[in-house]
Amino acid sequence: MSGTATFAHQRPVNLGFGLLIVLLYVFLMAPLVMIVGASFTGGLLIEFPPQGLSLRWYLEFFQRQDLVDGLLMSLRIGAITAVVTMTVAMMAALAGQAVSGRLAGWFQLGMTLPLLVPELLTAVGLLFFLYKIELGKTVAGLQMGHILMSFPYAYVSIAAAMRQVPQSLEEASQSLGATGWQTFRLVILPLVMPGLAMGGIFAFINSFDLYTISLLLKPLGGNTLPLALFDFLTYEFKPTAAAAATLSILLSILGVALVQKLVGLQRAF
Repeated sequence: MSGTATFAHQRPVNLGFGLLIVLLYVFLMAPLVMIVGASFTGGLLIEFPPQGLSLRWYLEFFQRQDLVDGLLMSLRIGAITAVVTMTVAMMAALAGQAVSGRLAGWFQLGMTLPLLVPELLTAVGLLFFLYKIELGKTVAGLQMGHILMSFPYAYVSIAAAMRQVPQSLEEASQSLGATGWQTFRLVILPLVMPGLAMGGIFAFINSFDLYTISLLLKPLGGNTLPLALFDFLTYEFKPTAAAAATLSILLSILGVALVQKLVGLQRAF
């Protein structure tokens, strides 16, 4: 009898939690659905629901040289950022494995420090530093800023994957005569590949969306897509901006799909 009463009591609670989760998903997905819908409107303004269906704003996006140049720069900087951060974060994660005790906590804090410092302060400090080394307002300086801000995302993902690798596997590999490089290439790297891939995707998406760092460090005459969109929306409120945002969302989805294809999302988390 008490079991039946407990079940009857828990059912409304479970329904309440289920409703809360549904509302949370609606809250998170509604802006995306609205901006994607607005990109297909046949009207002249960003609005939802769209007035008819049209691809004219996607065509206009690719006809706007400033937006296309911003997209290409964001793609190029994001790709380089992903490759560099994966490499450096992998080395940092390996170094973190060798640190123990109190130093391990301080090491983890140091690796994630760019997440703890406000992005504006980091951008200002980096701007002064880049001018000191004569890289201020250059593509190389902007690239350094994106790598710095994206590194923690790759590091957290790769370090988490490294912690799941049993120490006994490394010891067994070494006991069988494998060198350190062979142990890393044949044992460690395949096991951490899901975390490595996900870290690269996180780094790319973060780089693609960075605004404050890009605003202060952008090269003369160059813009990333977020900056180009901001300049566009300052003077125009056309659905072209919604089309650009939809393309950004599509790139993120393609990145996740790539991870699923290569290593599987279940292994990446």
